[in-house]
Amino acid sequence: MIFSEPLPFIKEFVDELSQGIQAYSPQNKLSKIQRAWLGFCLTGVLLANKICWTEFERIGLGNYKAAALSWMFRHGKFAWTMLLHVSVALILARYGIVEGILVGDDSDRQRAKQTKR
Repeated sequence: MIFSEPLPFIKEFVDELSQGIQAYSPQNKLSKIQRAWLGFCLTGVLLANKICWTEFERIGLGNYKAAALSWMFRHGKFAWTMLLHVSVALILARYGIVEGILVGDDSDRQRAKQTKR
């Protein structure tokens, strides 16, 4: 599947993220370029089922080059911690989850192994 714009529900989610970040910390909000980049990347992840800049470039009709996507990821002034906090809060609120345990796995172990039959 190919795309040129973020899917509507992703665009809405990114706008809610920007508002949530601004409510949490008024000096930190997503710029228009950051919102466009994030929406493009989230749509790319959904359609490609992986995180791969060249795949995003291919299915995104060449609107963004792989080098530009990678550069924005590495050099964009994103408040990553706040972005994670607000996005998790939005997802929990959207699905009405009010209690539970959220665990992050940072063990760096490979999960996808080919099994011998």
